[in-house]
Amino acid sequence: MTASEPVSSSAPSRPAPAPVTPPAGQAPPHRRPTDADRALADQFNRRMRDVVLLLRRVSADQPITAQQLSVLGSLEAGPRRMTELAAEHGVRLPTMTAQINRLERDGLVARGRDAADARVVTARLTETGTGLLRAGRERRLAFLADRFAALSDEDRAAVAAALPALERLLTVP
Repeated sequence: MTASEPVSSSAPSRPAPAPVTPPAGQAPPHRRPTDADRALADQFNRRMRDVVLLLRRVSADQPITAQQLSVLGSLEAGPRRMTELAAEHGVRLPTMTAQINRLERDGLVARGRDAADARVVTARLTETGTGLLRAGRERRLAFLADRFAALSDEDRAAVAAALPALERLLTVP
């Protein structure tokens, strides 16, 4: 056989594998971010900042801060360990401890101990804290509902259509 002759193989040729398409609603296999991904991330980051600042302004005249309201929301499902709260809110344990101290001083949370490990400190909502959480949430929802009512049907539909993707984006694996 010379270099110019085609090489034959006794193995049958195989078709290229078909691309894997995930079921509807599931993310495709992870890939490296592209420049377009970075540009989208930049736009999203700016919009998220706008949303956070907007909602902070809505609750600026409330008796507790937006951050404190967020901590109360984290306790809505039941008592939580201080370390869990700190991790969820992206702060160090001493920062969360100070936050819980203020909320406890104001009668919005109560400290307790973990039933499985008495060394573990937990925090839970009080009745007053639950009421303040509901009032703060209602204020934000009323504000947002007014803003949505001012949008066109198409814009509201676009926001609604984006919610499942946003949930996937923001859910920590």
